Parts: sequence; structure tokens; C-alpha cells
Amino acid sequence: MQLKYRKILLKLSGEALMGSREFGIDLNTLNRIARNIYDTWSLGVQIAIVIGGGNIFRGIKGSTQGMDRASADYMGMLATVINGLALQDALEKLSLQTRIMSAIEMREIAEPYIRRRALRHLEKKRIVIFVAGTGSPYFTTDTAAALRALEIKAEVIFKATKVDGIYDKDPLIYKDAVKYDTISYLQVIDKGLKLIDAAATSLCMDNSMPIVVFNMNKKDVLKKAVLGEKVGTLLK
Repeated sequence: MQLKYRKILLKLSGEALMGSREFGIDLNTLNRIARNIYDTWSLGVQIAIVIGGGNIFRGIKGSTQGMDRASADYMGMLATVINGLALQDALEKLSLQTRIMSAIEMREIAEPYIRRRALRHLEKKRIVIFVAGTGSPYFTTDTAAALRALEIKAEVIFKATKVDGIYDKDPLIYKDAVKYDTISYLQVIDKGLKLIDAAATSLCMDNSMPIVVFNMNKKDVLKKAVLGEKVGTLLK
């Protein structure tokens, strides 16, 4: 099979791990995602992952309820570490070698993020899971994904969510929502579409980093994406 992408950054939202639950991690969903990643890795693809924490705690939501924004964001970063450990466990049960790299130092459970070390892990066919976002408050894990993708010279960012692309409005609320097959960075910013934050969109636009947004719960969707099949929405 002819690969379109050989090095990818998968942005996995915390909500993608919930399945039908309203909070936390659904193990069946987690194992299905791990299998999807394994099947893609087995094609010879280098895979790095940035994982969110919205299924446990979302910093910006805490700040709107009266918490200090920086403190709330640090809590959200710790939630991503919990998700990273869960994903690592699921992947290693499939005999994949993984490394968790954290933007906040916690040596007992994760390596500190060092760019050259991350590149070396990828060269050795290990799955690298980036946690704790950028390590700084006021930045989302979307921004962390854009930053890490550029640092490791990924060819594309795959953003896995609960919906199968970018719509003109929330398809989970509005039945008449219209999906975009392809959309430009400027259109996303001008239309105020919220699926990807403006800072991440601008960073990718400035560095010509394509983003593909899709529903991770669909069968073999990641494998299809690296082979160049049409899935979700292409942001370029």
C-alpha cells in the first residue's frame, strides 16, 4: 500500500476517550482507538500523539466558573497526563513500544519533553505520547499539537474528535449543519469555527501544516487517512 503520510501527529481529544459516557474513560473506546493506532503504525508510519484532558477537566471551563485561569489550566494539563497513561497502557497491551513525554517535569511517570529525544524515539518506531500541553497556561492542546507537529517535522496533523469533520455549526445540536470537505485556514478564522482554536490555526497557516479533522470512532479511519483516502475535512 502506498502511504501518503509517513510521519503524523495525532491530536486526540479527551472527549474521544469517553465513548457514550459523560465523564472519564470508556475502556472499550480506549482499546478501539489503540487498535486503530496499532493498525496504522504497522504500515510503517511514525506516530506522535498529543492528548487532551477535557473528559476529566477543562481549564477554560474552570476559569469561567470562578477559578484562577492559570490554576485551572494546570489542572487540565494534569488531566492529559492521566489520559496519556491510560493510552500508553492500551497500546502496550498490543505490544507497542511507547514513551510518554511531558511538558511539565514528572520523572517518575514520564520523560521530560526534549525535541531531539522525541525524534529519536520516533526513528526507533516507538509511539510518542505528548502530555501536559505546552506546559504553560492559556494555551490549548490544539496549540500544543501544532507546536509539536512542527518541531518533529510531521507531515500532517490528524485531529480526532467526536464529529466527522468541520461544519458551519455544531452538528450535534443542529441537524441542518453543513460539512466542509476542504476549508482554508483563513475561512476557519473568519467564520469563527470553534473546532480548532485560532492560535493553532494561525501557527499551522504560517507554516503550511495541513490538518485533517475526522471522527476517530469510525472503523480504520486513521489507516485510511495515512493512505490518502478522503476522510473528514481537510484544512489547508
